[in-house]
Amino acid sequence: MTGTLTAAEAARIEAKSALFAPPPAVLPDGRRDLVGLSREALAEALLVVCADEREAKLRAKQVWHWIYHQGERDFARMSTIAKPMQARLADHFVIGRPETRIEQTSEDGTRKWLFRFRDGQEAETVYIPDREEDRGSVCISSQVGCTLTCRFCHTGTQKLVRNLGAAEIVGQFMAARDAYGEWPSPKGEAPRLLSNIVLMGMGEPLYNYDNVALAMKIVMDGEGIALSRRRITLSTSGVVPMMDRCGAELGVNLAVSLHAVRDELRDALVPLNRKYPLAMLMEACRRYPGASNARRITFEYVMLKGVNDSEADARELVRLIRGIPAKVNLIPFNPWPGSTFETSSGNAIRRFAEIVMDAGYASPVRAPRGRDILAACGQLKTASERARKAAAA
Repeated sequence: MTGTLTAAEAARIEAKSALFAPPPAVLPDGRRDLVGLSREALAEALLVVCADEREAKLRAKQVWHWIYHQGERDFARMSTIAKPMQARLADHFVIGRPETRIEQTSEDGTRKWLFRFRDGQEAETVYIPDREEDRGSVCISSQVGCTLTCRFCHTGTQKLVRNLGAAEIVGQFMAARDAYGEWPSPKGEAPRLLSNIVLMGMGEPLYNYDNVALAMKIVMDGEGIALSRRRITLSTSGVVPMMDRCGAELGVNLAVSLHAVRDELRDALVPLNRKYPLAMLMEACRRYPGASNARRITFEYVMLKGVNDSEADARELVRLIRGIPAKVNLIPFNPWPGSTFETSSGNAIRRFAEIVMDAGYASPVRAPRGRDILAACGQLKTASERARKAAAA
């Protein structure tokens, strides 16, 4: 794919994304949510309560600290701001969070939230604690539903409703930190319970790039949540035109939902492959900035019995990723109601992993987490959507 075509395709994707834009982050009473604004946009918004731009920038710095470092939602508790200004801020603005509709905890400690947003739409977020250390990953959604229709994924059976806004994306992480009381933000390399973000929830992040990018820039800002880009992983099914931009602007870790090593099979499992086939996808992976032995690209591979789990598939996978600093996450298929696939046998998974490891690539088998609450990989789907499906059955 040429650079010109990539630019044209990226413009087309952005235009399509605009059709699914989130609603404005404004309450019915006219107050504006300050979460999700860039530093510049925050200062501009605060002009309504400030004498001039200089004061607005000062107030923006103070408010930013309280929102993203302290996790404060009440202007009256912002002790570095005078009470008259606190009152003016409260008259014009709010510091929002998504509403927790359902919260579930798995027998393995995985925790899942169904969050409802101001327009009534919902998305799921999952916290996956590490088995050995006091840390873990927050799996964040980027869309309500999903624009893709991957056949083995439960989320893919829920049609795309709309993109999530930057406030709704960063708000999921902030609500998870509320639940664990992890405020103020730990500084530097201080231990964090919520230590990582994986954009692997509902939706394709690169089909909502602008909102995802703004949310992640807020998360990475050193004077707020201050999560390192090394602690953020964006998972894509292969939206090639946006991968270059993501690498250049965000530089976060990249995970690619691969799942098949031949175009004809991947066309069926991951229909996006028909637009951006494997050769094009691998080229984009080789171009991805920052990919190195220290920061490898992760290839995610769901193991489907009799479909993509043969020794020949393993050898072709090795050939396909040759020369790319990479590791391969082998994911036993997580069944969901109505799925027609089966999980590969333990022997098939072990043999597949051995072939990949013998070629010099790490190939851990991901232990299923949160299966009992439908929180495992490929199982996310809003409870309201499940209820509608059940009622129609």
